[in-house]
Amino acid sequence: MPGARLRDLSGAVEKQTALVVGLISGSQFFNHAFLVLLPPILPILSRDFQVSIGLLGLALGAQALVNTAFQLPFGYLADHYDRTITLGLSSVLGAVGALVTAFATSFPELVLGQVVLGLGVAGHHPAHYPLLTDATSDDTRGRAFGVYNFGGSLGFATPPVVITAILAVPGFTWRHGVGLIGAVGLLYAVVVTALVGWRVDDAITAPNVEASASGTPLRERVASELRGLVAEPGILAVALLTLFSSTANWGVTTYAVVFLTDVYGVSLGVANLTLTGIFVVGAGAILLGGYLTDRFSGGYILVASFGGFTLLVAVVAANVVPAVLAVGLFLLLGAVRSMAGPARDQLTERLAAHGTVAKSFAIVTIGIMLGSTVAPPVFGYLIQRVGVQVTFFAVAAVGLATTALALLVLTRFVDGHAGVGAA
Repeated sequence: MPGARLRDLSGAVEKQTALVVGLISGSQFFNHAFLVLLPPILPILSRDFQVSIGLLGLALGAQALVNTAFQLPFGYLADHYDRTITLGLSSVLGAVGALVTAFATSFPELVLGQVVLGLGVAGHHPAHYPLLTDATSDDTRGRAFGVYNFGGSLGFATPPVVITAILAVPGFTWRHGVGLIGAVGLLYAVVVTALVGWRVDDAITAPNVEASASGTPLRERVASELRGLVAEPGILAVALLTLFSSTANWGVTTYAVVFLTDVYGVSLGVANLTLTGIFVVGAGAILLGGYLTDRFSGGYILVASFGGFTLLVAVVAANVVPAVLAVGLFLLLGAVRSMAGPARDQLTERLAAHGTVAKSFAIVTIGIMLGSTVAPPVFGYLIQRVGVQVTFFAVAAVGLATTALALLVLTRFVDGHAGVGAA
């Protein structure tokens, strides 16, 4: 059965589930915090480095591009060699990238920091998910994924609050805020790598397949990986589904503030507070999504989440409710969209073939990253051409396409895999 363990993990699962879930959720927190260091301070960076917002967008694009490109290499490392090394390398590089960003004295150095950061963050899903999968039992995995994604949502919500608080202190700048997050992240990287290496059973940290023979030519190994990729249409379908959902989600995340200020006339402060609230409410909803994924069918949760997202975006785009209610609907939107995370993770894990859990999550993460890369420029262009209100109807249309694709994926792949549709 896909996703079955190649070794007996029963003892390690019972004894170390809480330890692994806690450590890896903390790692997810910092990796997600690293991803949103720059958006809260783009106007300040534009002034300090004498560059346009567009060029700063290229720096973020470079981060996303590197992040996407190194998903599969990190997945190969975790699947075939060592998960602890993958976790440590990823965690340290992400924190170092944040510190390089904080100490950058020129725009090229800022880009370098983002590239290093993107390289580090690229390894966190390929390292995290195999550890979580092998440290949890089938009937608790959805909740474990929920706790894990809860940590990630808090990570997204933290930098705006921390950096804003530090900027309010006389004599402090954005560098202190970014540097603080990077320094604490580096400390945690050392601690989590040491604890996973010393305290977590080898049955959990070792790869699910034998290490590749050193004499095998690189070309043959690459060809083998590509053949394996094509042989997993279910994972490719989930990655495509994730691309659509990520595009819609990042459309809301990127332009929610613009929408609220331009269409509903709320103040910038309230709009920014609403954006933070979207992530905070979403963090709690992820835990609920994990529980529901274990209790009911993960497929039902996916369809309900995507369908609810589509409906809520369409309602706020129609501008038929008062501003106060619109803010509340955005918060509800943050909850509804976040509930899909644990169900998507469960679907990915159960469709993964033997020994390919890390690679499978790397492929799905590529969909996430491509969506986060595509959404800002595409929807930004639409805002310039047709306005923010019509653009949000376009976001709703992507949400509707995501819902339809989810139904197709579940019908095509879930029914053919026992246990995928139900926890």
